[in-house]
Amino acid sequence: MKRLVVLLLVLGMNQAYAGNGKPPVSNTAKWKEECGSCHVASPPQLLSAESWQRLMGSLNRHFGANAVLDNNDNKRILGFLKRNAGSDGLYSSASMRISETPWFKRKHRGISPKEWARPDVKSPSNCSACHGRVVLRD
Repeated sequence: MKRLVVLLLVLGMNQAYAGNGKPPVSNTAKWKEECGSCHVASPPQLLSAESWQRLMGSLNRHFGANAVLDNNDNKRILGFLKRNAGSDGLYSSASMRISETPWFKRKHRGISPKEWARPDVKSPSNCSACHGRVVLRD
């Protein structure tokens, strides 16, 4: 059963890349370096351009941490995120958390609260716990 759940989660993550009809994104080294230094550098398609704008504008309080970048890096990364953002309401979240978007909730609706609470998972934001080492395509 656990293998089936993991397989379904992996297939769902693949849909994130194709879900909005855009070709796979071309990653920038700065985005991978900065965003990936603390957590998985989330694929831009998983949030709307508006959500990325708000998130990048509040890096001084980024989910409890100060993740402020210099202005040039912020503009460069934000431009990349907005160009490749999710294009409809499925990818918007008032909290700016990917795990609270309609897309995420739909794709993960079969996951029980017990699974999210497991010590090796801890929360829906810990993508690598279920999806293994997340590899982002260039």
